[in-house]
Amino acid sequence: MSSTAPFANSCRVMAKPSSSVCNLDCEYCFYLEKEHLYPERKENWKMSIETLEAYIKQQSEAQFNGEVTFSWQGGEPTLMGLDYFKKAVEFQKKYAKDLVVHNAFQTNGILINDEWCEFFKQHDFLVGVSVDGPAHLHDKYRVNRAGKPTHARVDRAMQLLKKHGVEFNTLTVVNSENAKYPEEVYKYLVESGSTYLQFIPLVEQLGNEVTEDGLTLIHPELDMDYRVTEWSVPAKRYGDFLSRVFDLWVERDIGRVHVNMIESTLSAWCGEPTGLCVLSPTCGHNFALESNGDMYNCDHYVYPEFKLGNIHKSSITEMNNSDKAITFGRVKLDKLTEQCKNCLFRPTCNGGCPKHRFITSKSGEPRHNYFCEGYYAFFQHTASKMQIMRDLVSQGRSPAELTLMMAKQKIQIQRAGVGRNDLCPCGSTKKYKKCCM
Repeated sequence: MSSTAPFANSCRVMAKPSSSVCNLDCEYCFYLEKEHLYPERKENWKMSIETLEAYIKQQSEAQFNGEVTFSWQGGEPTLMGLDYFKKAVEFQKKYAKDLVVHNAFQTNGILINDEWCEFFKQHDFLVGVSVDGPAHLHDKYRVNRAGKPTHARVDRAMQLLKKHGVEFNTLTVVNSENAKYPEEVYKYLVESGSTYLQFIPLVEQLGNEVTEDGLTLIHPELDMDYRVTEWSVPAKRYGDFLSRVFDLWVERDIGRVHVNMIESTLSAWCGEPTGLCVLSPTCGHNFALESNGDMYNCDHYVYPEFKLGNIHKSSITEMNNSDKAITFGRVKLDKLTEQCKNCLFRPTCNGGCPKHRFITSKSGEPRHNYFCEGYYAFFQHTASKMQIMRDLVSQGRSPAELTLMMAKQKIQIQRAGVGRNDLCPCGSTKKYKKCCM
């Protein structure tokens, strides 16, 4: 396999041992229909022990920084059974013995019990629980195959993880419904014990025709008529959601609760890598591995044209450094619209995820990011406080000092008798009610 670079890029591979098979039937799930790509899936959906071993061996060999992360997702990985992951740990001890090993396990929580929790604790797994907020929001789309609500079982899973001292975070899909209630969602997640919150905005293009591969949810490079699904979050609403979460976080939780989009934005302000692929200048090196060993450029690009190969025929190292993988990663940077290139917040946003680039820019260019309006509003809303936190960090101080500064300022403003509609004394040029109030 040809390569344009020496084998020097470490990578992450999101393994899907159960492929798209899941015990839920979330209405918005983009991955369930991937079964059409693998017609044999109904009878042979599990990743074999042979493929599991090849994955762990090759993923260990593909690292160049002394660490290796094994990411487990689906579908629903707990459907593989606990013994399967005990075998995975055995292979890790065999092939990754000279590396620092991390395991990240994403689950809907339905099958989590004491035995699973004991295993996670023993082997230091970081568990991600998929939960979209309190019951009335979570159960809007996240139901089982009988159409029944699932929130109670997910909540129970989080309580079990806390009981056993298992480190866990939450992954929340921001959709058309829960985006209306940012404060309620945020407070629920924090009160549930999550100290690391991932917010993933949902938007899918529903093709007006079914593709040759039997798919209805399409990617931006397919020249097909489409409509945005009803469960997708409007761009402006997503920006408002993030802004209101930020206001809560900065008032009380800096340094105590970690929110992926907020802290990645702060990293960009500080001139550091964001750690969040959607905000990085380029993408790539974050692959998806199907249960039969097929590897794709990205979890959101599991389409035939983005298949890199199969680990039984080519190694992860070779595919990671292949022309196809490197070109895929560069496209994000090379195909920015002029609106992006000239944007004040380009160093923070970098055009967002390529999967979301399917609208027309203000200047009439195609492949502009659907969430542009929302991102811009969020970056603009948070800019003054991001600057303060950046300056604190540059002085070797904690950004959490901002919370204390705001509390003192609020007391001073109250004593000065500033009205709701007066300009805020902080200098933001906004009304007090829209700013520090």
